[in-house]
Amino acid sequence: MHTDNFSTNAVHAGSTPDPSTSAVIPSISLSTTYKQDSIGVHKGFEYSRSGNPNRNDFETLLSSLEVGSEEAIAYSSGSAATAAAAQWACLAEDEGGARTEEDIAEGGKSHILCINDVYGGTYRYLARVAKSTGNLEASFLDFDKAGEAGIRNAIKRNTKIVWIESPTNPMLILPPLSLISEILYSIPEAQRPILLVDNTFLSPYYSNPLTLGADVVLHSISKYINGHSDVIMGALVIRRGLGEKLSRGFRFLQNSSGGIPSPFDCYLASRGAKTLALRALKHGLNALQIASVLSKDSRIAKVSYPGLKTSPYYERAVGALSRQAKKDLSKLGWDVGALEAKAGLINGTIKHHNHHGRFAGNETLEEAIQDQGIPFSGMISIRLSSTDSADPEASHAITDKFLTSLRLFALAESLGGVESLAEAPWKMTHGAIPEAQRLELGIDPSLVRLSVGIEDVDDLVQDIQQALDLAFA
Repeated sequence: MHTDNFSTNAVHAGSTPDPSTSAVIPSISLSTTYKQDSIGVHKGFEYSRSGNPNRNDFETLLSSLEVGSEEAIAYSSGSAATAAAAQWACLAEDEGGARTEEDIAEGGKSHILCINDVYGGTYRYLARVAKSTGNLEASFLDFDKAGEAGIRNAIKRNTKIVWIESPTNPMLILPPLSLISEILYSIPEAQRPILLVDNTFLSPYYSNPLTLGADVVLHSISKYINGHSDVIMGALVIRRGLGEKLSRGFRFLQNSSGGIPSPFDCYLASRGAKTLALRALKHGLNALQIASVLSKDSRIAKVSYPGLKTSPYYERAVGALSRQAKKDLSKLGWDVGALEAKAGLINGTIKHHNHHGRFAGNETLEEAIQDQGIPFSGMISIRLSSTDSADPEASHAITDKFLTSLRLFALAESLGGVESLAEAPWKMTHGAIPEAQRLELGIDPSLVRLSVGIEDVDDLVQDIQQALDLAFA
């Protein structure tokens, strides 16, 4: 039987014509409650907090896009999805959670082992909010620095979730996913923590962590999947074969906490996801060229973009690429054969061959990206140079001048929309992290995070350069 590809699923999954009207686009069901034929007999819906047709449609769509999934559960925000995953670690097994009778008898807390470079909202919830509930403790680890022995030592008897972002926010680190997965699968199944990967920065277009060893994928749907900066929503996606273990608990928390997305938001997110492949590729092509240009600018102390060949995470980026992304890159002229061979992945060998003379009809784009690497989402982190790197006030002044001088990049939090955004994690998205920890991670006043949109790349490059000219005048 033929299996449809990513873009086909994005258009058709969860979007069957309305059976009552034959409308091609499903109607928005705003009803809060549903008539029952008799007590407990209904058409699958009772009350919209427990289930809604538009939410079901979106969850079906998302599950089809995140390859290797069994089920997707939508929440009112990425933070609500974060909270549900954390609460699952503390939920009793008879409610579908991770807390065993032994855990309850011992009276101890459940434990989450999280990567140390993580979105500020995730840190805030795990380190502060969840801690106050009394049943959860979290610790934060640099997985690369710890190595295999350190990771094993950090996993406790009561560890329920190993939590990573890939790439991380805002430093764009790709953690050693395969090593972490191998370590977890060496633990007996009854005691094995689940591996949760926040895939927000890449989206299902660029990477499918469930095929790489993850058990659960977390998304802030507000970002690339919706793609238009007009929806707040999150989701948890469960790997095929784990539905029985995880679905009941995640659904129980979705219904009990009431952290559900509205029908209209589900409709908007479904509409946005239909063009995810088109948008994601454009985001990545723009970002790759911008990262390449900035890496040669003396006013930029460091460029972090895993898709650049010069990135220390390039080999992991190549290894993480989804089948759909590789297919599309092949059509655009990249030599993807190296991506299919282990040696190619280890050596990071991926070349762009100019078979067609011009790349997408844009000579500037071709010249900028040739042999530079691969598109790998639209997220770039840059560190601005400073006359005195030890003077945070001087760094802040340069950063502020740069950000406020941008014309096309809006100074705003969030990411993944069609428009370009820029922000300073030091005072914005990661302000909830204690200062000492921010500095240890490399989050200082000179750091800027760019969310590259789908505008013309030449205009975006010019905008960055004129802002740099003003900031360093």
